[in-house]
Amino acid sequence: MRNTNTPVAAEGYPFILGFLVVAVVMALLGTYLHPFFFALAILGLLLSLFSIFFFRNPERNTPTDENAVIAPADGVVIFSGKVVEPHTKVEMEKISIFMSVFNVHINRAPLSAKVVDSFYTKGKFYDVRDERASFENEQQGMVLEAPSGLKLVVVQVAGLIARRIVCYAKTGDMLTRGRRYGLIRFGSRLDVFLPVGTRINVSMGQKTVAGETVLGILP
Repeated sequence: MRNTNTPVAAEGYPFILGFLVVAVVMALLGTYLHPFFFALAILGLLLSLFSIFFFRNPERNTPTDENAVIAPADGVVIFSGKVVEPHTKVEMEKISIFMSVFNVHINRAPLSAKVVDSFYTKGKFYDVRDERASFENEQQGMVLEAPSGLKLVVVQVAGLIARRIVCYAKTGDMLTRGRRYGLIRFGSRLDVFLPVGTRINVSMGQKTVAGETVLGILP
């Protein structure tokens, strides 16, 4: 998997360097043509710094309990309840996490499991706080099978601003709890579907930390 032990996600380098080049060019134009270009140079520098902040990739201390399902994303819980999961058509416990542009956007595996299925759906770009986003927005999902045989579904959902989902995990891969498996650029949502009977450990409005917060305990 990419972005292991790197302070900034590799996907951020084009943005960081691109804005930095703009800043340098604008500074040169400000020096030789007109001072107005210095304002654009400052803007380019600020955007480069913001890109470093947005694509930051901190280390996390992941709980070792094999039955614990860990938050795959930093953010806030905006939904928790029973639903019929759209891909498998099975009733499951759903937890949705909203990621703003200020959250870390690296996504992590919620538990050690095998990717037994994956799917991609083109769609719309509703605000991800709108529940229609779970069904109609662009999304990338995977079905995970734990060593116990229980199955979970984790879905990356693109939002109003986020229009680029990155997922490194493929069908057949073995994921380790807390390992980085993808990201979504510029604000988005993660839907986690857990087996009915899972003891839910979070509540509406609670903040989550990817790789650390326990969403629930498997039955």
